[in-house]
Amino acid sequence: MKNDRLRFGIFLAPFHAMATSPTLFFQRDLELIDHLDRLGFDEAWIGEHHSGGYEMIGAPEVFIAAAAERTSRIRLGTGVKSLPLHHPFILASTMVQLDHMTRGRAMFGVGPGALPTDAAMFGIDTRDTRRMMGESLDIIMRLLAGERVTAETDWFRLDDAKLQLDSFTQPRMDMAVTNVRSPSGARAAGRHGLGMLSLGGVSDDALAAYNANWTVCEETASSHGQTVDRRDYRVAIFMHLADSAAQAREDVKFGLDGWARYAKDILPFSPIPTEVIDVYEFLVENRRAVIGTTSDAIAAIERAQAGSGGFGVVLFMAQDWADWGATRRSYELFAHHVIPHFRGDLDGRRTSYDFSKSRLVNLLAAAHEASDAASKPDDSGGKDS
Repeated sequence: MKNDRLRFGIFLAPFHAMATSPTLFFQRDLELIDHLDRLGFDEAWIGEHHSGGYEMIGAPEVFIAAAAERTSRIRLGTGVKSLPLHHPFILASTMVQLDHMTRGRAMFGVGPGALPTDAAMFGIDTRDTRRMMGESLDIIMRLLAGERVTAETDWFRLDDAKLQLDSFTQPRMDMAVTNVRSPSGARAAGRHGLGMLSLGGVSDDALAAYNANWTVCEETASSHGQTVDRRDYRVAIFMHLADSAAQAREDVKFGLDGWARYAKDILPFSPIPTEVIDVYEFLVENRRAVIGTTSDAIAAIERAQAGSGGFGVVLFMAQDWADWGATRRSYELFAHHVIPHFRGDLDGRRTSYDFSKSRLVNLLAAAHEASDAASKPDDSGGKDS
């Protein structure tokens, strides 16, 4: 895939330490989306979690509705709705309404749910969540297609159910299935011809998994008469950028260790092994994150594109590793230097500069002659001719 096809966004789980007011964090996350909209980011995905304390947005669609009123162009997606926790008809109806309310800026990300503690509180055995996700997604796709559905499983039932509204976005809103470790998400995406959203960094293992999972997605799509496009493949990368690598390392002393404790204590597949002491060294050396400069971010994205076979969207994995000022600066550096690099936004200016420089030698003599002529006394004596 060509770099000029890349789009850029964030994945806002969100990860927030528990030492600050949740009320203020909700407002700050809205402020962040507003800031990213002005910076030109293309999209933002908002997570759903109900336990663990850190990832505290329980209703991403409510957050999206509020964010949409504050922004003008950035697209906003559920990242992701945990399908086993909800009745599929309510989910489909909610997202169609959001599609209308945002005038087509809403995106629908789905998955089985990341936290086993969430499922447990709903009385769900985590071994059933992927099956339940597939059952729910099958129904949601039929409802979004305008079908009237009668169906029954061991956890939901529909009798002649049909959405009363068609989607604002036709034929349907942009959808993606999350994929972290197993290929189940890739199979679900391929079965329905949906996009895929992967969380995993840019290590050699992660890039190999991206490529393998996309192959599964394509093969599944083909066997179900569907088509998928790598432009709809999204990859999320942990990043914090500063004006120097030393400054970036200093910045993340603010919150990196706290996030690592949460990852070790709560996440089922922690990106930080329990034995790791120096979290910064582990993340950087193993390419689990980019903590450095815009040049480091560009190199990591180019490496990820080459190693994964290509994707269409780079998502900045949001976190509070640095304080708010340094975090805002990180996004600004990305918008000013990384995004233009891949979009070719600076090509025209560079071409104009180089062209002007190459012609200056030939034009300089004529410019000096004109200046000298203008400096000579007026031979007409100041009289009109």
